[in-house]
Amino acid sequence: MGHVELPDSDRSGPVGLAGAPRPLTASNRPRGKELDDAWRAPAGQRERSGPAAARRRSGRRLQVVIGTELLGLGIPAWLVLWAGGQPRPGVAAAVAALAWSGVRAARGRYTGRSPGDPPGVLTTAGDWLLLIGVLAVLRTMTGDAVDPATAVVALLPGLPAGLAAWGVRRLRRHRTVRRVLVVGEASRVERTVRLLGSRADHPYRVVAAVPVGTAPLECEVQVPGRLAPAPADDDASTVLGGAFAHDADLALVVPGPQLSEERLRRLSWGLHDGGLPLSVLSELSGIAAGRIRPSAAAGLTLLHVAPPVRRGPQMILKALVDRIGAALGLLVLAPLLLLIGAAVRLGSDGPALHRQIRHGQHSRPFTMWKFRTMVVDAESHKQQLITANENDGPMFKMRRDPRVTGIGRLLRRTSLDELPQLLNVLRGDMSLVGPRPPLPEEVSRYDERELRRLAVKPGLTGLWQVSGRSDLSWQETVSLDLWYVDNWSVATDMGLMARTLRAVTDGRGAY
Repeated sequence: MGHVELPDSDRSGPVGLAGAPRPLTASNRPRGKELDDAWRAPAGQRERSGPAAARRRSGRRLQVVIGTELLGLGIPAWLVLWAGGQPRPGVAAAVAALAWSGVRAARGRYTGRSPGDPPGVLTTAGDWLLLIGVLAVLRTMTGDAVDPATAVVALLPGLPAGLAAWGVRRLRRHRTVRRVLVVGEASRVERTVRLLGSRADHPYRVVAAVPVGTAPLECEVQVPGRLAPAPADDDASTVLGGAFAHDADLALVVPGPQLSEERLRRLSWGLHDGGLPLSVLSELSGIAAGRIRPSAAAGLTLLHVAPPVRRGPQMILKALVDRIGAALGLLVLAPLLLLIGAAVRLGSDGPALHRQIRHGQHSRPFTMWKFRTMVVDAESHKQQLITANENDGPMFKMRRDPRVTGIGRLLRRTSLDELPQLLNVLRGDMSLVGPRPPLPEEVSRYDERELRRLAVKPGLTGLWQVSGRSDLSWQETVSLDLWYVDNWSVATDMGLMARTLRAVTDGRGAY
């Protein structure tokens, strides 16, 4: 039988379906002032921030979002149609607003956005084009006399309205924190807690854990109760009690040998009956949600994983964006490039540009260009500094590298030394977005996992650039690059290019 330990108390007692007190019922609580106080305190918090309150807040936010989109398109559309002398402008605007809301709902814009989905600009533009198609069909079916050109102008406010609603929902998502109770075997719980605690780009905060069995937890997390190694009648009560005691609003279950299919199924029944949402951690990792499609067959839950994009329209579009973007960048930045080149020449002896052999896609070597940030004979001094390497992998990095020139430190901090690589992008050796291009000696030390970084073209910027740069460990760098290699899309590239500007201005991790 499992048990729950009450916070701020040295007492614990069995909690479960087999005669033990259930945490959500007042009549069966343990007696005594101390224990009553322990149960009463979290009950007040749960009323404010528990699942029911979260659902109410979510419902109110959804009403605001839908209202913003309806009024944001409907009122301007009515004004445009009325000013243009179109027949029945009020009816036409109302139909357009309802159709807009219907299109957004049908495409899942009012539900939670998955991390792998395109950003709001792309989804809103796609929905708006679909709206025009829907209204064109309705116009043909009803014989409406509204002028098509005026109608398109009247629908334009739907774009900023949709973007505003997306911005509101995104802002609220960043503010919403899910208080998570992790359930599973000790080793799996520790890994989950460690990984969730290592990143801040998600809304999950672990507040407690309910391990299976008696193995101790080394991670610093509250343990309000434990499940027996074998299935027991009080599994759900133990988890509900732990969630109640720590005001958790989500149970994250990590399956394992002691949490078999049937036990997990019965646990889900009890948790859902108790009003606690449930998430099950998949063994899959490093896969964007947009590549996963769930389905069911013969009572089994299947997760279909789409292969990484390696060919097709997105690859063609990426190549076009690379070449056009590089050409425009070189044209617009030409005065800045000349100014930096002159500063490098005046700052120290040697050429303005530095050439290096790097490995590109499928490990093909190419000559990479960048502004020189070190003394001319920097490579000859590298072996003397090898013991001062601050990176734990094949890359060589020193925060205070004595070979770096004065102007070079500034260029590295702002990443302006990388701008000549636009020439490499224009030539097709590199992409605007991708993993960092490695040196030949680094590639010679790669294992099979690390070699997968070379499955795509290296990039001028990428996840490494916007996630901490040289402050990251080698394994963190590899993990980010592998995520990009497997999950990249044109929408992801656009988002990374936008985030690069903030990373460059911030300058952290650049040395």
